[in-house]
Amino acid sequence: MKAILFPRYGSPDVLQFTEVEKPVPNENQVLIKIVAASANPLDWHRMRGEPFIARMGEGLRKPTDTRLGADVAGRVEAVGKNVTEFKPGDEVFGAIGAGSFAEYACTREKNLVLKPANISFEAAAAAPVVGLTALQGLRDTGQIRAGQKVLVNGASSGVGNFAVQLAKSYGTEVTGVCSTGNLEMVRSTGADHVVDYTRADFTRNGQQYDLIYDAIGNRSVSDYRRALKPGGKCVIAGFTSLPRLFEHMILGPLMSRGRDKKVGMMGVSNANKADLLVIRDLLETCKVIPVIDRRYPLGETAEAIRYLETMHARGKVIILVGQDGQS
Repeated sequence: MKAILFPRYGSPDVLQFTEVEKPVPNENQVLIKIVAASANPLDWHRMRGEPFIARMGEGLRKPTDTRLGADVAGRVEAVGKNVTEFKPGDEVFGAIGAGSFAEYACTREKNLVLKPANISFEAAAAAPVVGLTALQGLRDTGQIRAGQKVLVNGASSGVGNFAVQLAKSYGTEVTGVCSTGNLEMVRSTGADHVVDYTRADFTRNGQQYDLIYDAIGNRSVSDYRRALKPGGKCVIAGFTSLPRLFEHMILGPLMSRGRDKKVGMMGVSNANKADLLVIRDLLETCKVIPVIDRRYPLGETAEAIRYLETMHARGKVIILVGQDGQS
C-alpha cells in the first residue's frame, strides 16, 4: 500500500511517499481503508522534533515512530475476532495517534466511532483532534457554562474554529480574535463579536471575559490576566515559541495560585470513545460544521504540511486518500 513516512527529524522535504505492506489487524484491531485524513500542527511538530522537549517522548536523536496523521475517516475493511462494535463496510472516523497518511491503517475500536450519514468523509476527518482539543479545553479545564462571555484567540484556526462553534453550543457569548481577512469567516461560524488583532489588542481594549480559550498561545500571562474578569479562567491550547511555552507552563500556575484569575495550559488532549461520541453528535446535529481550507492528494502531503506551517490556514487542511473523499 502507499504511505507517507518521515525517516528523520527535519523539514517536509524528508517525507517519503513509499510502498509498504498492507497492515493486518490483530484480534483487537480494526483495519480501515482510508478515504480522508487531516493535517494538524502535531504532525509537523513530530516531524521536525520541535520543540526539542517533544523528543523526550518521540525519540531523542531520531523518531521511534515514522508515521504521520492522527485524524482518519474511511471504511472498515476487516476486524479482529475480539472486535464487537464494527463490521466490514461501516463508515467510521476517529483519532488513531499516527498512520492516517496512508491507504490503510489499523487501530483499536476505542479510537473510532461511526461516521454520521449526513456528513462527508472530509468533514469527519477534519474533526477528531481539533474537536478533542477544544472540547476538553473548554469543558474540562475551562468549565464553560451558559451565559458566560468567552473569547477565542486564534478563532480562524482548526482548533479555534471548532472552539467558537462549541462555545456557542453551550449558550455563551463568543468573541473571536483573528486577522482582517478571516473576520467574515469567523462571524459565519457563530461568533457574536470579532476582534481584528492587526487593529486592536483584545487584552487592552477594556473588555473582560469569564473564559479565554487561546489556540495560539502568543500572549503573556499578564496580558491574559488583564483580559479576565474576577473569577475568570484562561485555557491555553497552543504555543508559538519555547519561551512562551515555559512561561505558560510555569509562570501561569504560579501567578494563579491563591488568586481569582487562573491562567494555564490545558493538558494533552486524550482521545477517548466518550468524547468522540460527543463530537459525532455535534457534527450530526450541525452544531459544529468543520471549515475546510485546502485539500491535497496523498502524494502532495509535503505541500499540505508546508502550508499548515505558515500558520495561515483557515480551518482544516485535508489529505484525500481515496477517490471519494467528499462522498
